Amino acid sequence: MMRSLYSGVSGLRTHQTRMDVIGDNIANVNTVGFKRSAVTFKDVFYQTLRGGSAGDSGGTGMGGTNPQQIGLGVTLGSIDVVHTQGAAASTGNGTDLMIQGDGFFRVTPDDGTTIYYTRAGAFHFDSQGFLVNVDGMKVLDSAGSPVQIPGMNDPSTMPQSFSIDKLGVVHYVDNSGQAQTLSNPISVAKFSNPAGLEKIGQSLYRETASSGAPGTDLSPGTGSLANTTIIPSTLEMSNVDLAQEFTDMIITERGFQANARTITTSDQMLQELVNLKR
Repeated sequence: MMRSLYSGVSGLRTHQTRMDVIGDNIANVNTVGFKRSAVTFKDVFYQTLRGGSAGDSGGTGMGGTNPQQIGLGVTLGSIDVVHTQGAAASTGNGTDLMIQGDGFFRVTPDDGTTIYYTRAGAFHFDSQGFLVNVDGMKVLDSAGSPVQIPGMNDPSTMPQSFSIDKLGVVHYVDNSGQAQTLSNPISVAKFSNPAGLEKIGQSLYRETASSGAPGTDLSPGTGSLANTTIIPSTLEMSNVDLAQEFTDMIITERGFQANARTITTSDQMLQELVNLKR
């Protein structure tokens, strides 16, 4: 009977964790580049009351028996990030970029010493001509250098216009009216196991041993990124499906209620034992 109490408690804990993940998914339903997480459970170890036996080898006498085991509850199996493509939202802003296909933009807070990865392409050019995200981190090109349009720090040399094509190449018209192109495109990093990346907040990911190092191909449309392109003036929205999340919420709530009922029923049985002798 006490085993059922412990099993019920483990069920409450794991269902609470799943509800926490669902709550985070729903909270980020409109977060640019957000990828939802999914929770899986697994059973815990078992208490073996009697082991299995093979029986007599000659086929006479007693036959084999199956093991008798009692499970001791549930525990968290995994919390996996689901990296499916989010919906496209047109913004009309030429520096808003969306990755169509696999990969992540590379951004850095310290000119390339530290590199983070993101699907949130809400970028803009700062006063120095660097392409940065909403937190001021610089976007890196395929050579590992910050993407920068020269001359933007001085009104007398400021370019007349700029554009970014589907391969991440930055084009601009300088102050003299000449068409120019940056030598290296905006980089996109692809991982063999993107689910192994670590979320660190601010729509950023960090490389881990599970994710492995990114591939050597960093230019969209080449090598392993042959099917990856960049869509300008567009942002990738969250891949959270509210219908799925609310369904999972109902299932999780009922699971929580069922485990709570296990605890209250076990408590009632213990109460009956206490009251056997009055």
